[in-house]
Amino acid sequence: MRKRANVLWLSIVVAISGSVSSAQTASPNERSFPQSKATIEKTLQAMQSDLAGRLPVLEGFAKPGEHPLDRYQHGYYQATFEIDPAPSGGSVVRVTIRVTAWYADPSGSHSGYQLLASNGRLEADVLDQLADQLAAIPPPAEKRPGSTPPVESAAAPLKPTTEPAISAPSRQFPDTNQTFSSSLSHGLAAPETAKPQAPEQAAAEKAQNALRAEVENLETILKAMAHPDNLVAVKKSGTPVVATPSLTAKPQFLASMHDEFELLDFNPDWVHVRISGLSRGWIWRNSVEMPEGIPDTQQRSVTSPAAADLFHVSRQEKALFPGDWEPLRNKNVEIISVQRIDQTSKDGGPKERLEYTKLLLEKSYEELRANPQQLQGVVVIFDSADGGMIAATLATLEQWKAGKLNDGGLWHQCFFDPPETFDSPGATGSN
Repeated sequence: MRKRANVLWLSIVVAISGSVSSAQTASPNERSFPQSKATIEKTLQAMQSDLAGRLPVLEGFAKPGEHPLDRYQHGYYQATFEIDPAPSGGSVVRVTIRVTAWYADPSGSHSGYQLLASNGRLEADVLDQLADQLAAIPPPAEKRPGSTPPVESAAAPLKPTTEPAISAPSRQFPDTNQTFSSSLSHGLAAPETAKPQAPEQAAAEKAQNALRAEVENLETILKAMAHPDNLVAVKKSGTPVVATPSLTAKPQFLASMHDEFELLDFNPDWVHVRISGLSRGWIWRNSVEMPEGIPDTQQRSVTSPAAADLFHVSRQEKALFPGDWEPLRNKNVEIISVQRIDQTSKDGGPKERLEYTKLLLEKSYEELRANPQQLQGVVVIFDSADGGMIAATLATLEQWKAGKLNDGGLWHQCFFDPPETFDSPGATGSN
């Protein structure tokens, strides 16, 4: 399953070098550090609680954009990093801050979470914190001369400075099957032509075995952490993350494609995820790629009939929207009345009603697009005691059909009356 680390997950690579100090480069979101890449990544992991969170105010942290900053609420920031080895040694750290906030539109029609540009202050603060943390790490103890006896070779003596070193690679490992270079493995073995004295050979072999064990240990850590098995990945940008598992819940923010979140729990319709720290949220299940072994959507029972076999259209007409929802108030819509085929059947719950509504929306979309001046949306009414109404605007359907909205995004932009009729009974949980 394709994964991308966007919730402060840092892949581990091996590096042994550097001392504790830092030097700022010309770019405000980039600095050079003499520490190794592994040391910096380990330090950033310890700082995770400081690398994302709520902003008390946006003034001073974000740049004004299309709207004044005082129109935004619930600011949230999240830091991501790129770490590359520097040509002269050490590492170059680049930080990117993603600021999101809820835009409160005075008219209410364009409210929602939006991405804002950081003004650079957060980047500088994070790099300052990283520099302070690195400065607090004690430098490695210096080896006393003669502590590791050299291994003499028949061709030429090997000095301690020529012992194989593990250096930071020029790019991140692409997958968990990454292993260290064959030259390193060869360097760890004593040359066949070397014929040291017995005490020297024993000391050299001991040092080589210790280095091998360190390499194997770090490879094991890399394989365990490179692809955690409890992450879900967002399939499309603009996917709503909501506070409660309800189709009518307001989004906390819109996740981007490939964003990854820790999976806490799931049910047939929703997945419960950790956003950061103590922050939690819910995502429509078919909007994410589930961990290996768990299907993205609940498998339909072979005995469960399809939605098209449970309902039929009893009436279809064009009229004014029969409600007070602002996007369609006093506008012409297509009204589709639906009834159960078998009134005594226990099938036809919230999930089946949503599936059947999708079929009707797809069929009605072409007619709406051909007559945009006459029809502004579609209304599906389930004509039964436990039924309800779903309404969608033409603009929402256009986004959905263009692939800009997945099913979860579609439902969050629809109107439900009453809302609880279309929420699955099992879709409950605590935040």
